[in-house]
Amino acid sequence: MIGWEDVYKVVVATTPLYVALILGYGSVKWWRVFTREQGDAVNRFVCYFTLPLFTFEFTANCDPFKWNFMFIGADAISKVIIVVVLAFWAKCSSKGSYRWSITSFSLCTLTNSLVVGVPLMKAMYGQLGVDMVVQSSIVQGIVWLTFLLFVLEFRRTGIDFSSDIGISGSRVQSAVEPGKDLEESSTDVVASTEPSFWYLMRTVWLKLVKNPNSYACILGIAYALIANRCHFKMPSIVEGSILIMSRAGTGTAMFSMGIFMSLQEKLIACGPSLTAVGMVLRFIAGPAAMAIGSIAVGLHGDALRIAIIQAALPQSITSFIFAKEYGLHAESDLRHDGFLSSLGSVLRNLRVHTLIISLIRLFMKEAGRGGN
Repeated sequence: MIGWEDVYKVVVATTPLYVALILGYGSVKWWRVFTREQGDAVNRFVCYFTLPLFTFEFTANCDPFKWNFMFIGADAISKVIIVVVLAFWAKCSSKGSYRWSITSFSLCTLTNSLVVGVPLMKAMYGQLGVDMVVQSSIVQGIVWLTFLLFVLEFRRTGIDFSSDIGISGSRVQSAVEPGKDLEESSTDVVASTEPSFWYLMRTVWLKLVKNPNSYACILGIAYALIANRCHFKMPSIVEGSILIMSRAGTGTAMFSMGIFMSLQEKLIACGPSLTAVGMVLRFIAGPAAMAIGSIAVGLHGDALRIAIIQAALPQSITSFIFAKEYGLHAESDLRHDGFLSSLGSVLRNLRVHTLIISLIRLFMKEAGRGGN
């Protein structure tokens, strides 16, 4: 059961996040300290300076040789489960949609591990919790956000090429050669303009190169591998230069989120029905898939609890930035619901954790009885 001590730890860990969030919201909505343009400048400062250095600090200080690979395996299994279910839904259901499958994958699987996860897990499970959410964040930044970017770029490229094909097809129809079949001509145009795999990979690579958080993850894990293999520490002058900016990472990220919330017309921008669906995907489907993956690889104890709770953290900031850039249901993102999503994550992750752990224990107990 959830004790008052657990609730107190959550409150202590998350109250500073809410303070920064409210200050960001009020600075635009109530006190008019920042204009919309100045708010955009704050967001760019967070995106290009404090958040990448914050990410680099945690990544560089981890030890990849002591990672919990069972946890990483469970995380991979949970995401594969979500992908298979969503693909089946998009293919076989009359209400299925590949566009909504992409959005649902983002909601179910991609979490705000560092900004919210680190203080929460540190309060609840100490250094073990911090280490596991940092591992999750690194794998997410290098593997799963790249996968999401590839799918989004594939979708947008397909749309762009469909538009180009439509224009080219109309031109062909008006200028078709005498004696040549029109359908054959249109087929030639489609074949000649169809995007190649390498074109998509090149486009995705260019996007990643421009993303400072990609640099932070890759450079951080590269440094961590070398430093832990060769047993040397970062020079204090370099570490101090990073820390002076990275220490502001959590606060400025939440402040920036508050500014973004204040610029929305409604507190719940996507409406109650989409909010309810998003909550189910974020706080039930994601942790449930993670529980299945964790059972499959044999996680137990605190590692199992941490795996399930971190799957119920708020959605990744980067995934929302991608959704907004590619015009794919950015309005359905739970960060539009600001206070509701952040508060919901803190309350629900403990409830989900308790419920799923109880079900797992019951299942294992019944399996033990059946074996006897």
